[in-house]
Amino acid sequence: MVEHLRKQYNAEFTDEKYTAFLESIRYTYDHKPPFRIAETPIFIPKYLKHSLLEACDEVNSVICKPDFKELTNNALQDASRLVPGEDEHTTFLQMDFGICLDEKGKLIPQMVEVQGFPTLYFFQELMAKGYRKYFDIPSNYHHLNDISSSEYVEKLREIIVGDCSPENVILLEIEPHKQATQIDFLATAHHLGIKVVCISELITEGKNVFYTDKNDLKIQVRRIYNRVIFDELFKRDDLKRQFDFTKEYNVEWIGHPNWFFRISKFTMPLINSSYVPLCHFLHQLVKYPEDLENYVLKPLFSFAGSGVLINVTKQDLDAVQDRENYILQKKVVYAPAIKTPTGLAKCEIRMLMIWEKGEKKARVVNNLVRISKGEMVGVRFNKDKDWVGASVGFFED
Repeated sequence: MVEHLRKQYNAEFTDEKYTAFLESIRYTYDHKPPFRIAETPIFIPKYLKHSLLEACDEVNSVICKPDFKELTNNALQDASRLVPGEDEHTTFLQMDFGICLDEKGKLIPQMVEVQGFPTLYFFQELMAKGYRKYFDIPSNYHHLNDISSSEYVEKLREIIVGDCSPENVILLEIEPHKQATQIDFLATAHHLGIKVVCISELITEGKNVFYTDKNDLKIQVRRIYNRVIFDELFKRDDLKRQFDFTKEYNVEWIGHPNWFFRISKFTMPLINSSYVPLCHFLHQLVKYPEDLENYVLKPLFSFAGSGVLINVTKQDLDAVQDRENYILQKKVVYAPAIKTPTGLAKCEIRMLMIWEKGEKKARVVNNLVRISKGEMVGVRFNKDKDWVGASVGFFED
């Protein structure tokens, strides 16, 4: 997206550098990620950085409203989703933007999704360092926002571990060794010294929660860094467990689970911004838009694009039974803005944010990029393609 840097990067790219870059990631934690890592980062010009930050502020202003909880209470009507001990605001916030073109041909961000849930905070740092080590990244372009690498890690330690001993803090997931994001769990454990635990391994005694360490000793859990995706948990009736999210325990949630529902696709119809495409709750629509070909149907609480219907028809909408669990959103038309040696690519930028206690709003600290040449951003739409996959953006100072 910065033409002279793109030309230079493409001209200097070699398969040998790329292989060395991938091997360095695999070697760091003796783990090869199952997802594709792109051959390139993206370079984000100053004006687009400004637009992305402005977009984050506008969405933030809705989430920070005093009545935001009241506006999103319907997201928690199902008792199976309600977790006790909810805090005043989310700890983690992600905003996904497709990079598009406005009517004047200028690059602009358009929101695809917003999430009150943690993401790959530590893997993005690892990947960004790898790009900088093996490729020529200008010194005035940075992936972190107004924070150094060491400050970034320490800030995450302060938020996740806090004043607890690391052994009393866990990263909680469903069979973490089987998750595509395992490399981020390994990186989190490395930097913070906390244990990665499957929900099936937790032991409950009254309101106290424990896990067993490598010496088979019971260790009490005082803080939970939650990475469990609820639509996956609801499908796992086979997973035997004592721990029940809907019960009250003597633990502090770092990233309270209720925010997964409150800040989600459920939030998007509440936002009025030029950076957010028109969006409706399906059950509230009296009349369908006449240009349905320009809309996409999305289930409210799915993850990683699951259940999304791109080419919507009236028959599709009529067939939806649980209409309160769907939104109809104007399509985000991604711009083929990245020139690669094998054709043009599109991208989506996730702004990684944290909301510290005592602060008035969340702030951007890092970013995550997904590069695509398919109809949608996602693995199944980019099979057998190159110069696509997970990446990171370097912002012009």
